[in-house]
Amino acid sequence: MQEENRGSVENTTAPKTQAQPNMQANMQAKTESKPTESKPEVKTQDSTEAKPTQNRNNNRRPNNNNRKPNPNQNRNGERSTSNKPNNNRNKNKNRHRRAPTPVDENLKSFVVKNQEAHKQRLNPHYKLDLNSKAKIRITPLGGLGEIGGNIMVMETDNEAILIDIGMSFPDETMHGVDILIPDFSYLREIKDKIVAVIITHAHEDHIGAMPYLYKEMQFPIYGTPLPLAMIGNKFDEHHIKEHRKYFNPIVKRQVYEIGNDFKIEWMHMTHSIIDSSTIAVTTDAGTLIHTGDFKIDYTPVDGYTADLHRLAYYGDKGVLCLLSDSTNSHNPTATGSELSVAPALDRIFSKAEGRILLSTFSSNIHRVQQAIQYGIKYGRKICVIGRSMERNIELAMQYDYVRFAKNIFVDPDEVANLEDKEVLIVTTGSQGETNSALFRMSIGEHRHIKIKPSDLIVLSSRAIPGNEGSISAMLNNIQRAGASVAMSKDIHVSGHASMEEQKLMLRLVNPKFFLPIHGEYNHVMRHRETGMMCGVPERNILLMTDGEQIEIAPKYMRKVKTVKTGKTYIDNQNNHKIDDDIILDRQKLASDGVVMIVSEVSEQNSKMLSKPRVTTFGIVPDRLDKAFAKEIEDVLEIFLTNIKPGLIENSRALENDVRQVVRKHIFRKMKKYPLIVPHMLVH
Repeated sequence: MQEENRGSVENTTAPKTQAQPNMQANMQAKTESKPTESKPEVKTQDSTEAKPTQNRNNNRRPNNNNRKPNPNQNRNGERSTSNKPNNNRNKNKNRHRRAPTPVDENLKSFVVKNQEAHKQRLNPHYKLDLNSKAKIRITPLGGLGEIGGNIMVMETDNEAILIDIGMSFPDETMHGVDILIPDFSYLREIKDKIVAVIITHAHEDHIGAMPYLYKEMQFPIYGTPLPLAMIGNKFDEHHIKEHRKYFNPIVKRQVYEIGNDFKIEWMHMTHSIIDSSTIAVTTDAGTLIHTGDFKIDYTPVDGYTADLHRLAYYGDKGVLCLLSDSTNSHNPTATGSELSVAPALDRIFSKAEGRILLSTFSSNIHRVQQAIQYGIKYGRKICVIGRSMERNIELAMQYDYVRFAKNIFVDPDEVANLEDKEVLIVTTGSQGETNSALFRMSIGEHRHIKIKPSDLIVLSSRAIPGNEGSISAMLNNIQRAGASVAMSKDIHVSGHASMEEQKLMLRLVNPKFFLPIHGEYNHVMRHRETGMMCGVPERNILLMTDGEQIEIAPKYMRKVKTVKTGKTYIDNQNNHKIDDDIILDRQKLASDGVVMIVSEVSEQNSKMLSKPRVTTFGIVPDRLDKAFAKEIEDVLEIFLTNIKPGLIENSRALENDVRQVVRKHIFRKMKKYPLIVPHMLVH
């Protein structure tokens, strides 16, 4: 009977393609089945009786008589195929929906007020005098499209100031050139308008050209003590000590009225040289912030953090334009603190068993200070070698920027009397300069110090672009001598702001206009993108190049003209300028060679009296000199045969024509333009 009942229940199951029938109907069908029936289908009947022994699911499921009906099923248990919405379902949903929270109109009004406060705070338009007709012009004469050589002119209708006067370094094509200084042509034009030179900090790319300008024209110089002291040393070297009288040392956070049109304040800024500043220049047109070189170091060695409070003060008042350092604008991570190199230096010094020779930028006094402190910690005497390093440490100690007992220092000639583990040599030459102390040590030409296998050379610096080859050559020399080299990333940090610090500067200052400065085009371009991320409209940002003059007023910023700019070549051996044509001749000699021709010519018949003497350098190998001389002789014979009437009497014109003919011949044959030096002796 149970088998029959089981079969009957199974036959009541709906096909798989249809929805299951109502559960209550199923259960009724089971309870009403009779033992004698074996029909395949059982019709459900209304009944209240049910045998628990005949319902296998009775113990598994509770009574579903009170279960809510499925709204998608009809009365017969079939799923509805209608697409019409179920009104009961909507009623249920509406029954459980919460009523909207009432709006407090008073609170809502304060949301609007706070939004307006944000606009007032973040939009510099509200803080500037848009009715002012005043304007200021900015002209960079160096420092854009390059690293170094920074100089900028800010001028009103009546007065002008110069911000920094720096030098830069030559490339490999500038033979015999030691440094480059800006072209001062535009300064000569506006000489009578210039009321002062403003110095941000003492790096060579910001003060290196000062003596060359002051040999020609002089103006009052304003800056903090260390930059002025270093400029004074340069004046002494160039025998213009009398120009120290133009020094005007300043106190940071004080506003100085310079001329009639400028009010300037110096704000302390952290960088890789001590006593650096950001300046605020206030004019009738508005306030301009010039960052100089900077980074935001929250834990500087001397404890003097960047004056962010003062920057925020100007930002709250309203800043017309920000001019900000772009050198490190591709770096997305924050620039490390100068103190972050301390653990690595400590680790290196603790393990070194021989002499330590540390080389870094001579201007990075805090790096040198930390190295000296760890040298003292491990019982070493300090030997300072290199003219710029000696001078900078001496100045820092004289003016109490750093303090060391004098008995910790030894002279280079005393190093030989000490054990190797008792010596720390701090020296110049981290960039592989051929005349630097470290380079001369590496090739065994230094007067007192020779590299030996037990030495550890610590290069605490990064390679300036363009110096990689010279640094590699120096490293090869050091390793040939058997010494070890330490130059890991954790013993150097940059002195320039990364992207995050640039963002902080932009947000603190909140300028209306933005001019990225200091760097190559790709640096200022990336800085421009950062400026737009920080809320400066694209139309309010300009990418300048050297010589472009930008006019700024409260309502607009535009390029107005271009002035003459360029570079002047300097030979550091005698501190003299090198003319442009000399550099061009040197480049030609290096790339194409030289041909010198001496020939005697008869004035009567325009024929050569003897074979010409032809000397070449960099054109043909020595074994082909005679063949080449014969070619030149044939060229001269053809030229003299077809010479223009009267040309033989004008020796200068004759030599010019010979130069052109020989140059064309050599180019046709060798595809080179050598320097041609003809001497035509007419008898």
